Amino acid sequence: MINKKDITGIILAGGKSSRMGTDKGFLKLNSKPFIQYSIEALQPLVSEIIIVSNNIEYDSLGLKRVNDIINNAGPVAGIYSGLEASKTEFNLVLSCDIPLISTEVLKKLIDAIDETSEIIQIENNKKTMPLIALYKKHVKDAFKALLQQDERRLRIAIKSCKSKNIILEKEHQFSTMNINTKEELKIIEDDYTR
Repeated sequence: MINKKDITGIILAGGKSSRMGTDKGFLKLNSKPFIQYSIEALQPLVSEIIIVSNNIEYDSLGLKRVNDIINNAGPVAGIYSGLEASKTEFNLVLSCDIPLISTEVLKKLIDAIDETSEIIQIENNKKTMPLIALYKKHVKDAFKALLQQDERRLRIAIKSCKSKNIILEKEHQFSTMNINTKEELKIIEDDYTR
């Protein structure tokens, strides 16, 4: 297995979160902020965690925080900013709104590293999840080129690289659920509290 010193965790916490109306990283499940779940899932696997956000409140977590290099350009810019700040070849990228994520699921991405794949992403219910994925550092150049052309769609950025999908087994299905609305938060509070 790749040594954790060669892997950085990157948490994207820069979204506007218009549907939730608040910064999702600080939403709480079982009185713990969402972002804390991402941090705890990453910690056993990485040497450093970088939070990509312009919100200085994240500094209270004591982790490295970097601003988006290009503002309001979505996850393509967030991933680019995180990869630019990373010192390692391998990078586990997570959004901050998946509180049920587990180290076990993230380890599957590391175990799937090969010579050719530049991006390895989770696939769940036939849906690819580029915000639960492993990125090699050099893809930042492809992402930067797209951003310079004002291309902000993450699926286009993924297509420009060599990617592969890791299909999740049924028992991990809920671990990748991202929470965008108060209704979705209520569902996991009621059903999946741990």
